[in-house]
Amino acid sequence: MTETSPATGLLLTGGGARAAYQVGVLEAIADMRRAAGPAAGTGNPFPVITGTSAGAINAAALACGADDFDHVVAHIAQVWSSFRAEQVYRADSLSVIGSGARWRMLLGFGRFAANWMRVKPKSLLDNAPLADLLQRMVPLDRLPQLMQEGHVKALAVTASSYSSGEHVTFFEAAVPMEPWVRSQRLSVRDRITHHHLLASSAIPFVFPATALPMQGHTEYFGDGSMRQSAPIAAAIHLRAERILVIGAGRMHEPRETDAPNTHSGYPTMAQIAGHALSSIFLDALAVDIERLRRINHTLGLIPEEVRASSSLRPLDLLVISPSERLDVIAARHVDSLPGAVRHLLGGSKAAADVKGGALASYLLFESGYTRELMALGRADAMKQRDEVLRFFGWNAV
Repeated sequence: MTETSPATGLLLTGGGARAAYQVGVLEAIADMRRAAGPAAGTGNPFPVITGTSAGAINAAALACGADDFDHVVAHIAQVWSSFRAEQVYRADSLSVIGSGARWRMLLGFGRFAANWMRVKPKSLLDNAPLADLLQRMVPLDRLPQLMQEGHVKALAVTASSYSSGEHVTFFEAAVPMEPWVRSQRLSVRDRITHHHLLASSAIPFVFPATALPMQGHTEYFGDGSMRQSAPIAAAIHLRAERILVIGAGRMHEPRETDAPNTHSGYPTMAQIAGHALSSIFLDALAVDIERLRRINHTLGLIPEEVRASSSLRPLDLLVISPSERLDVIAARHVDSLPGAVRHLLGGSKAAADVKGGALASYLLFESGYTRELMALGRADAMKQRDEVLRFFGWNAV
């Protein structure tokens, strides 16, 4: 990328184990760039990198290897292709059943009994192993030097504050940038740490909240996809002029009645939780993309000479998202979940139902599932090969 090229932003969205899909897309983009030859350049194609939830982890790993894009993509792919659940959360029966029992006690005996017995469950699962994985996968100590050398201009990760109710984007940048404040969302310039990544990826109820310093005090944060009304905004504020969005769920899911293995019985807890998570991780991004496209259309109606005299400009946007339902794919892999987690979800039969599979799709940090999502990501990106080449300005070979 030359200095005169428009700054390209990358948005990696959330979704627990679903984020394996975006790794496959990145692999395909790396392949396309190599095939385009020297004209495509050899540097980092994404000087502005933003991420939410599990996408924040991939985004940070990508930024920390920005001096060798091909190598860092291969490294991230190696991690995701060999995943085991115990690398992310404690999956042994004692830990999972103990946590589940505390939640059932809280729900069954009521708040009074729970307080009396001092039962204060923080989450369904313990993600302590993820902290160890982040130390190996995301060498954040490299980031300041990479920014100084010009390999990456900005990294941003988002999290939602349980303490204030605000959606917060934490960002680190190579040059001075003014933080932004909007209704119920704001930004904080800070040194990105592994705690920020744990906070951003803390799926509500599933993983515990993470404490972060916030303007002189401490607040507790959870998954950045919660209350996120404008997922693309951070990349725009960080001066990206074109943005690639890699989703972790289909922009427009088919009607539930069109999906296989559905039934009309009373929904299980797994189905309810899966539906809630799908709403959190899918709806805001789809709405934001539609909003941005409407703005681009409106700007296209303004005469070019009028637009040139203002600060208004269309934003080049490319979206790559799953062409298949990830909960359907997850339903085929539920047997690979740790036994205690399957039991917590209501057993293999309940989790294998497509509706129950929605929750499983976020927890299936197992190589069979992640590899299938990576393969889907590569295939979907290749289907949009012409759009990708146009977006970057690479010549087809």
